[in-house]
Amino acid sequence: MKFSKYKMCCYAALLAGMLVSCNEAMELPSDGRISMKDVFSDYNRIRGWVSSCYGYVPAPYMDRASFTDEAQDSDDNTAGSDYAAWYGGNVTAFNYAQISQDGSPWSGLYAGIRKCNIFLAEIPTATAYATEAEKKSWTAQVHALRALYYLQLIKRYGGVPVFDKPFELNTDFAAVKRATFSEVVKFILEDCDKALSFESGRDGFSWDVYENQFGIMTRAAAYAIKSEAITYAVSPLWSDGTFTMEQATQINAEALGQCLANDYRLFAIEPAANAAHNAYGLYFFTNSNDQRTNDKETILQVGSQMRVWQWAGLPSNTGMNRAGPTPTQDLVDAYEMANGQPPILGYSDANRTVPIVNTASGYDEKDPYTGRDPRFYASIYYNGSVRFLNQPNGQKVETFVGGREEISSSNPKNTRTGYYLRKFNNWQSGQNNEGDGAIRLFRLAELYLNFAETAYQSAGPDIAVSATGFSMTARQAVNAVRARAKMPALPAGLSKEAFEKRYRNERRIELAFETHRYFDVRRWKILNQTDEFVTGMRITKQGNNLTYTRFKFANRDCSSDRFLLYPIDPLEVNKMLSLTGANWQNPGWIE
Repeated sequence: MKFSKYKMCCYAALLAGMLVSCNEAMELPSDGRISMKDVFSDYNRIRGWVSSCYGYVPAPYMDRASFTDEAQDSDDNTAGSDYAAWYGGNVTAFNYAQISQDGSPWSGLYAGIRKCNIFLAEIPTATAYATEAEKKSWTAQVHALRALYYLQLIKRYGGVPVFDKPFELNTDFAAVKRATFSEVVKFILEDCDKALSFESGRDGFSWDVYENQFGIMTRAAAYAIKSEAITYAVSPLWSDGTFTMEQATQINAEALGQCLANDYRLFAIEPAANAAHNAYGLYFFTNSNDQRTNDKETILQVGSQMRVWQWAGLPSNTGMNRAGPTPTQDLVDAYEMANGQPPILGYSDANRTVPIVNTASGYDEKDPYTGRDPRFYASIYYNGSVRFLNQPNGQKVETFVGGREEISSSNPKNTRTGYYLRKFNNWQSGQNNEGDGAIRLFRLAELYLNFAETAYQSAGPDIAVSATGFSMTARQAVNAVRARAKMPALPAGLSKEAFEKRYRNERRIELAFETHRYFDVRRWKILNQTDEFVTGMRITKQGNNLTYTRFKFANRDCSSDRFLLYPIDPLEVNKMLSLTGANWQNPGWIE
């Protein structure tokens, strides 16, 4: 089925999700605009085009936690609230983009892919003077960017159409098909390998970040994309036999090994007593735009600094607007004791309000926040935590009923769960000091964990996997992450089942509030176990005595498999249905 030039260009633009005119979609000069020939005959215009290829990745943000078992949002019962609609299951393919806080990334990501495809098609014949090293550097960056955009698409939508070149005048859109998840991953790996085939160094595809290059694609970013893509591809939701767990482990071993060999390190700078609780806490509000001088853990940051103090803050902080994603008791229970023992072994009731305490851990239900994993203190404000660090009269947070930051079931400025978010929040931040941090899209800790996830399944927890210049076991990888947090090593000899439980908990804690949890429980196909409901802690005070009472929130509607994937914009679905005769909508989102 062929279309006229006019129809074809319109459908091309619609398919790619671009709100542009037909002439612009086909790159035809009109109304004084320049052609592609003009762009690629001018050095500065080429550089501008490369820059325009960036910026299409949805930036990770703390509010995503409110759509997981990490947090209950303080706007959960505000009239018209997105969170109330989400918790009640009042989500359709038509309102998903507005409710999910992620917009409709389909359009933007395909717009980025289109930019990349045009560059890769035009650069070989570009007439502008540019050194071969520059052309190769740009080409490597754009290959890695395109891979990144496809990774972000499949995380959300599953398999998608793969376009590796600009649309031609005679493109047959009736033949366009959605590739499978694994087919897209193959394409992602190939794109990253093309990027990595170019030489390293300042004038090539570098490991390092130089002046005015913050956010640029590097070799580490390409390896991180490969690592996340292959880890997802062999997860229960997407594994189809295309990739073996052994292949995935080798890709992860190479990614981690190459980054370690090129001076990527977990952030381990010990903070001053009045700066942060520990290195883990300091990392998340340390500026990563330092050309890897101090921060050697961050691989890629695409989001900007957040204002945690205002949008997920404490009501005692002047100028705060809302409490935002308030951490759940379920997450708090996941933090181990400092001795490495889990405090809670399970629950004796269906509502998870009667915990089975691990008596060997030292956990005390009457003093539940003492002696916990150091990451707990860097991530969560709890009743009795000190807000002003190393101050003679450091103000203690009061989440008990009637306290300064008391729990509330209605006020959006107060916690719903008995806890507030501390991660990313510099305690000195406020109206006159923007000192909070940003979420990294990729960081080295994830690569350690990705490797551990596939290595324990392919080789076992304690058998070393080798790549060029690299050898490590799954347990050693997890223990490297734990060591930075000053947590005891996991013991040797754990079964695969026991190790999986500890590994998944470790990933939950280390990457808390960094948007990973949303995707992890889906690709592991445990969403209906983790997100059906969440719990909180209500504390009452009489004299000096505190009483801790766990409580359950109303059930969230997450039982349907439709919540495993985003719906595709119905307008795009209808267009492709008319073109191809195929319904591209994801399962369960048919309206």
